[in-house]
Amino acid sequence: MAKGNRRRLLVRVALAGAAAGFAVIVYVYLTLPDVRVLAKTNPSSTAFMDLRATEAAREGETTRHVQRWVPYSRISPSLKRAVLVAEDSAFWEHEGVDLEQIRASIQIGWEQGREIRGASTITQQLAKNLYLSPSRNPLRKLRELIIARRLEAALPKTRIFEIYLNVIEWGDGIWGAEAAAQRYFGIPASALNREQAALLAGAIINPRLYSPARPAARLLRRQRIILGRMGRVSLPSPVRVTAEASPARNDAANFAADPAPADGGDEGFATEPSLDAVPVPEGAPASDPAPSPADPQPSV
Repeated sequence: MAKGNRRRLLVRVALAGAAAGFAVIVYVYLTLPDVRVLAKTNPSSTAFMDLRATEAAREGETTRHVQRWVPYSRISPSLKRAVLVAEDSAFWEHEGVDLEQIRASIQIGWEQGREIRGASTITQQLAKNLYLSPSRNPLRKLRELIIARRLEAALPKTRIFEIYLNVIEWGDGIWGAEAAAQRYFGIPASALNREQAALLAGAIINPRLYSPARPAARLLRRQRIILGRMGRVSLPSPVRVTAEASPARNDAANFAADPAPADGGDEGFATEPSLDAVPVPEGAPASDPAPSPADPQPSV
């Protein structure tokens, strides 16, 4: 093939690739959910809740679902600080995607020769839990990033954090801060102290493996790290946001009926220099969502 023909072919291939990439981005963007409804309406279901139901059905089991929605003002400030330390200490500064954390995670992954972890913000986690799946498909990741930016554009930070705290998974069938506080400590989410909050926040990394009811050694180490860092994060001033109630899915009898999920062993972890450096065991997402009624919520 002549040199000129080869060059023209390469140009055509490059243009075709660019056009295909642009088409994929446009398709992803146009098929994304409308997140604006979350400004005043609590989600009635989530992708991760549906995933748990599907997993249970596959095993011939019935899904337990315990979740009570509470407004942001009725969640302990200690829990808010602990979750920020454990999951996204720069939450109030970024716009849904923490580029600095992504760069740091890429560098650590490259230097240690392992998969990149710890770069997802709270907003990205919420996007994934509400609408997507725990897969590592690049197209799924692209959707997550775009939804995260949409959430940041449509909702106040405190509303994003409120939804997150109400919908993440904290054990088998335990969804949100109120259900977790009642299940593990027998108190409302508003009454959680620093130690309890740090224990709950430490379990988010894998809530089906690490139980605040029977904390393994690694979870206790995470608790100590979180307690040592909680004074470094602050909460914003109150902003009132009113959400309409969604139908609650609540099995109150399950708060005390079932035994707490057992911990997995982790004796292989001798040290834990940072929370983000700890690899997440495969097979369980970091958080999940669920609905319930909401009161008028002054966001803090």
